[in-house]
Amino acid sequence: MNIKSAVFVKSAIGTDDLFENGTPQVVFIGRSNVGKSSVINSLVNQKSLAKTSSMPGRTQQLNVFLINKALYFVDIPGYGFANIPEKMRLQIHKMVSWYLFDSNYVFKKVVLIIDAKVGPTADDLDIFENLERENKDVVIVANKIDKIKKSEYEAQMQEIKKVFNNYKVFPFSAEKKTGVGELTEELLK
Repeated sequence: MNIKSAVFVKSAIGTDDLFENGTPQVVFIGRSNVGKSSVINSLVNQKSLAKTSSMPGRTQQLNVFLINKALYFVDIPGYGFANIPEKMRLQIHKMVSWYLFDSNYVFKKVVLIIDAKVGPTADDLDIFENLERENKDVVIVANKIDKIKKSEYEAQMQEIKKVFNNYKVFPFSAEKKTGVGELTEELLK
């Protein structure tokens, strides 16, 4: 299975008819600066479909992309450190919480992206536990595996897999395109 087409549809900040039309949604979530946009771009094989930034907190809305004219990828704002005012941070947190847990939208998958080198943070585990409690179909992406020393790779991946014991963990590098095929297949099946 391949992604043959990917187009930006719109940015949303709450309830939107777009989410009501029955198109399955795959949600991408993770810490600010973990590489959500880069993961999306590597999956769709486009350099700048999802806007990337070295500044944490760049994504501030629900950015919706139509994939293969049949599926939405939704890039949502990251959690954790962001270089934005506190009031805006609270508004974004409220919007994300509503979208994930109170909107009643049905998600095909929720892709939780963690930094493979850092491992799961307290924020990652908090969001994971909330997703698990709400019975979301979660896929774990361990991004930036290219940043791990070869001698530490196996041990680090085992630690990550142990934390997320019953969930699939996809080793991934947006930079080196590692894991793109495996994750694409998981999301499109």
